[in-house]
Amino acid sequence: MSGGFVLEPNGRVLLRLEPVERMLMLSLCEQIIELVSPEDTDPDADPLAVAVGIDEQAWTPEDPVLLRLFPEAYTEDPAASSDFRRFTERDLRQTKLKHAQTVRDGLERSGEKVLLPLSLGPSWLGFMNDVRLALGERIGIDDDFHEEVAELPEDDPRLAMVGVYDWLTYLQDSLVQIMLP
Repeated sequence: MSGGFVLEPNGRVLLRLEPVERMLMLSLCEQIIELVSPEDTDPDADPLAVAVGIDEQAWTPEDPVLLRLFPEAYTEDPAASSDFRRFTERDLRQTKLKHAQTVRDGLERSGEKVLLPLSLGPSWLGFMNDVRLALGERIGIDDDFHEEVAELPEDDPRLAMVGVYDWLTYLQDSLVQIMLP
């Protein structure tokens, strides 16, 4: 297993990945890219609204993972929440997409040794956070989940996802420790 992110004396960040870890991370990048990519803009939409990233209509996602990544801003006021979504969701999607693409590009340019400038740390952190949120929603992580994990049978498919979730948590923490002042 990877030893986490390490700050090198030259100020670059190093992550050593086993081939299977690198392939897993690339797969997660592609899945997040597919999940968060904004829908194409309506060709008849107001050009000014398109230029500033405002959608004419925005819908609350039915997929619980998308709802976790793009939560309701005002749970008590559906109209205000819808307006907020119209003005912000496209930009949020673009940011999440950019984070995943940055990680994918870094992984594709490297082998088992990933070197990145400290300035790309926030993109890697954002990407790992998005994957952890998505995984957490899919496998049902809540306050009592770790107690439930101990009770899961060995053939439960969620165990593999829990392993990935924990690995990403470890990687994320190792990078946060580097990014702290």
